[in-house]
Amino acid sequence: MSYTPRLKHTYHNDVVPAMVNKFGYKNPMQVPRILKVALNQGVGAAVSDKKLVDAAVEEMTKIAGQKAQATMSRKAISNFKLRENMPIGARVTLRGDRMFEFLDRLTSVSLPRVRDFQGLAVKGFDGRGNFTLGVTEQIIFPEIDIDKVSRINGMDITIVTSAKTDEECLELLRNLGFPFKANK
Repeated sequence: MSYTPRLKHTYHNDVVPAMVNKFGYKNPMQVPRILKVALNQGVGAAVSDKKLVDAAVEEMTKIAGQKAQATMSRKAISNFKLRENMPIGARVTLRGDRMFEFLDRLTSVSLPRVRDFQGLAVKGFDGRGNFTLGVTEQIIFPEIDIDKVSRINGMDITIVTSAKTDEECLELLRNLGFPFKANK
């Protein structure tokens, strides 16, 4: 028997029937699914020190389990001493089983490690069924060794779904175990 990630198993066995019941889909294939997860980290101090981008790429690779790539600046901004095509951040896009494994680690291990965590804000939806959350410290991930971190950086995590509305995406992510704040 082949291995399937726990979150993928949960999606097929628990989330799809729950979403069909709630939204009245005619076909289980209409249920929204997660298409990809994009991780992005901007390193503003990389203008003066190029090694910071290398460290960010290395950390993102450890977090994602997939090789990250450096992002380059598109245009020059003299006030920030930024030139065109300068390395300025790191990014990685996850799909398939790696995506489900990352989301599982994020919800069950990393987010509970955030200091004073009250839940995810519902304002991170974009109106088209995608959700973005910001993480202020990369050290919440267990893959990162705190002693070897030269600088604390945050990152953006964007979850792209096939949902048409924010309501469908919210229900999908809630059923997958994302800890959203209770509506007050």
